[in-house]
Amino acid sequence: MILKNRLKEKRAALNVNQQEMGKLCGVSRQTISLIERGDYSPSITLALTIAKVCGVNVEEIFYLQEEEDE
Repeated sequence: MILKNRLKEKRAALNVNQQEMGKLCGVSRQTISLIERGDYSPSITLALTIAKVCGVNVEEIFYLQEEEDE
């Protein structure tokens, strides 16, 4: 299973950039960027914080996707 996310879309809906989202969530812009690219899986605490800032349930941002066999 791969952790995927819709953070970029939710952030755009809030009309905030990565820097502003990072400040709202208590992390750096780089952390937001890494999460959006799928290069970093946030802690449960951070995932819940992001969902709260976005005003949605955590499942609306983060979800699991089956790994595809090559």
